Amino acid sequence: MHVFEEYISKIGNPELKQRTQDILQWVEDTFPQLEPRIAWNQPMFTDHGTFIIGFSVAKHHISVAPEAKGIDQFSADIVQAGYDHGKNLFRMKESLSVDYPLLKKIIEFNIEDKADCSTFWRK
Repeated sequence: MHVFEEYISKIGNPELKQRTQDILQWVEDTFPQLEPRIAWNQPMFTDHGTFIIGFSVAKHHISVAPEAKGIDQFSADIVQAGYDHGKNLFRMKESLSVDYPLLKKIIEFNIEDKADCSTFWRK
């Protein structure tokens, strides 16, 4: 988790700071094979050099970026969880709980779908 310490230290909202820390730690604990890193000033996880999932913090939510294919695959689940989404990310408002089973499905999908991917982003 030391990779993310500086990023987390800059989050001013104590609730979002703790939530972000909890989510990142959960990803590390649940998927120890993923490499944690900071890129484009946001925490993300990669697998064999390819992007799996990224996070960023805004004033009242945490954005989760699984790439457009991850959004397309789980759009109904994202909406059912109460989150809104765009083409490449969805937003978890601070007023809603974190849907860890959904995050797990999305990360597992990206790991499997990108198993043979040799580029950072999908083409």
